[in-house]
Amino acid sequence: MSDQRILFRKAGTAKYISHLDLMHTMERAFLRAGISIRHTQGYHPHPYVSIPLPLPLGFSSDCEILEFGLVDGATVETLPEQMNRALPAGIEILDCYDGGLAFKKLAFVRYDITLEFETAQAEEGAEDFKALMGRESFVVQKKSKKAKAGFTEVDIIPLVEAVEAVRAEGTVLSLTLLLKAQNPGLNPDVLLQGFKSEFPDLHVIYTACHRREILDENKAPYR
Repeated sequence: MSDQRILFRKAGTAKYISHLDLMHTMERAFLRAGISIRHTQGYHPHPYVSIPLPLPLGFSSDCEILEFGLVDGATVETLPEQMNRALPAGIEILDCYDGGLAFKKLAFVRYDITLEFETAQAEEGAEDFKALMGRESFVVQKKSKKAKAGFTEVDIIPLVEAVEAVRAEGTVLSLTLLLKAQNPGLNPDVLLQGFKSEFPDLHVIYTACHRREILDENKAPYR
């Protein structure tokens, strides 16, 4: 039996639903929608649902993917409408389809990132960010449960595939970045923490990260 995937949006207050709670939310939505999905084998079977690239808490997205095994109660054509009736506000199924690329083919993520400053420092922030991205290396500390010290060091420059846009207006700096997705990938929060630490005179009061698109090795939409 081949697997299916759904492409879904996570926005609004739903962006504060943790990854584990999101998985439970999806499992309950399948039940409420009357859709039977494949379960694991063994003494304690549980629904087979898998998200290849979990979204960090507080991020919004237009391109999340969940893999599952459809058994009964829907078709790939009818599933989005059935699921959307059962899901909470902020989570919306955009598409459902059979099969898909292997998870290891997921290579890049396009993010829209917004920084708001206490005063009109956006132009200064834009120049500092461009200068930072022009460096050959920029090593920052990243939290790690596996490391004895509680953190590891990572050079973020090789993990930034492209700086696609830098827009400054008054107190708001908007960035569009193409980042490596895995092995290793770069969480925008790590980049932003490093940026703020490197330029402490920039008084950032708010940040927001939106995952716009996930791409394969050829930089085509990953599905």
